[in-house]
Amino acid sequence: MNPNFTRRSWLRGAAGLSAALAAQSLPFSPLARAAGPAGPVPRHFVFVYFSGGWDILLSLDPRDPTVFTDAQSAVTRIQPGYDQLVDPTNDGSPIYTPNGTMFGPYLGDLANHADKLAVVRGMSMDTLTHEVGRRRFITGKPPSGLLARGSSAATWLASILGGDDPVPNIAIRVESYNADQPNYATGLSVSRVPDLVRAFRPADPQLDPTVDAVIDSILAERAECGSAKASPMLQMAESGRQKARDMASKGYDALFDFQGKSEAMAALRQHYGIAATGAAALDTPEAQAAAAATALTAGISRVVSYAAASGLDTHYDEWTTDHGPIQRRGFNTVARLVEDLQAREYGSTGSSWFDHTIIVGFSEFSRTPMLNTRLGRDHHLNNSCFLLGGPIRGATVIGASTDVGMLPQPVNLSTGLVDPGGEIIRPEHVLQTLFHDIGVTDDRADLRVGPIAALLK
Repeated sequence: MNPNFTRRSWLRGAAGLSAALAAQSLPFSPLARAAGPAGPVPRHFVFVYFSGGWDILLSLDPRDPTVFTDAQSAVTRIQPGYDQLVDPTNDGSPIYTPNGTMFGPYLGDLANHADKLAVVRGMSMDTLTHEVGRRRFITGKPPSGLLARGSSAATWLASILGGDDPVPNIAIRVESYNADQPNYATGLSVSRVPDLVRAFRPADPQLDPTVDAVIDSILAERAECGSAKASPMLQMAESGRQKARDMASKGYDALFDFQGKSEAMAALRQHYGIAATGAAALDTPEAQAAAAATALTAGISRVVSYAAASGLDTHYDEWTTDHGPIQRRGFNTVARLVEDLQAREYGSTGSSWFDHTIIVGFSEFSRTPMLNTRLGRDHHLNNSCFLLGGPIRGATVIGASTDVGMLPQPVNLSTGLVDPGGEIIRPEHVLQTLFHDIGVTDDRADLRVGPIAALLK
């Protein structure tokens, strides 16, 4: 973040962006969103995916290199390897938070928000396969082979909370599944921010309005006939057509024109670190994080998923040069997202969007605690994840991996402490916690585990 770009200047920019959105007379407002649906808590969610399997020794679950030395690695089976890192911007020193929690050297600017951060350590993924680990965290269920089972947690949350949102569920470069939820909760899947702009922009050239109205009337009438109403496929197609028309008519595309010339867009670019020109600048984790904030705060979406990092599958010596900086860049996008949501008032409640949004960061598994013969790391069953925002208890560490081989340990879900009589935490525990927070306690997603009560305030 630019050191001359202060929180005060970002607040002015965020206020300017809000004013710009209001000037477009869009059919939603943060005030209306703040009211939320009756019943479940009106929460908002961002799922942040670090693709490839992150090295948690470099970030979420480190070890003191003065204790876990190479000489001791034959006993501990843990080799931090910080002395092998080749990065002139980082000396490999662990980061210590004010409350004494240690993080790895590549937590990046997210370390500035450690007081809001909850980390789950010693989580078992039960797999060494990328597709299986990724889909288990997304759905909370072990896949059938490589095939996801059930709907994404994002889809469930969009179904429960997002019925009135224009596009309840957006997935930017993250898989999304809908096996059993209403069509409106299906994730709008795009690969990059310009794809999102195209999805919201009317087709060009446009039909004459009179011709367009006639065609729309014919299609709508056809959808009401007996055979069409008896066909779930045709009804789903008609619902999708109506949603597409609605999206294209509301001017949502302008909200994601991050290279626009307005002062509000300039402030947004500066905050997230998005270049003012060049298509490549919009195909970045920074642009995806900005899109997540925009979709939520403009009242478009209830849940957004984006990929903060890719290229983490470092089995060779690129681990020494690439893995840490890739993670740090991803964590930095989360830090920018936190600051953005904190700067935006949630309706007229006096609270911020961050107070009403839960951010979840995950990867499919972690990497082996021992370096291989190529100075890289392979796949490891153990994992970590992080959460912050809304009701999440900050400055919290749930569970721990063992000091021999970094293996999962059973945890008391109420206290968050290692407990031989507790449970091994898996992704479904984390997702169940989100459901319980919004008041959904009947396990309708069939996760078959309890929530991690210690994560919530």
